[in-house]
Amino acid sequence: MDTGGGGGGSGNASGASGCCYYALLGIRKNASATDIRAAYRRLALKWHPDRWASDPGAAGEAKRRFQRIQEAYSVLSDKGKRAMYDAGLFDPLDDDDQDFSNFMQEMLVMMDNVKNEKPDTLEDLQKMLEDIVSGDGGSRGGGGRVPSDGTRRTRVSPYPQPRR
Repeated sequence: MDTGGGGGGSGNASGASGCCYYALLGIRKNASATDIRAAYRRLALKWHPDRWASDPGAAGEAKRRFQRIQEAYSVLSDKGKRAMYDAGLFDPLDDDDQDFSNFMQEMLVMMDNVKNEKPDTLEDLQKMLEDIVSGDGGSRGGGGRVPSDGTRRTRVSPYPQPRR
């Protein structure tokens, strides 16, 4: 019998089967939802237990493979579960992952929104640092006060220095 998946993949050893879901479906880690669905359908048809009912010796193996294919598809087709799987956080035996999956989905949406923002230039970052060091924190809060003697600190020390 064929193994049903390529030798490549992400190297992730998640899942009850101890196999990489990407390799199991024979797809790359950056596969689209369409690619995942097509691979699942192809393998599900190939390993469906009803197809192997006439061969009792192979029927058990076909059922096991079909279940592994279904598990891989259920994870990789869900954005939240897939993000958890890719991060190495997905546990297929833990039914309480739905809340964390929802959280991960929200985080992915927020990260996509941040990607679309204009990134700060080096000059912007230098200006922010100068403002922080000079005490002109501006709208960033704090650091804008001048000491009562009218002097400004020009250097910030990570630890308090003893007075002499």
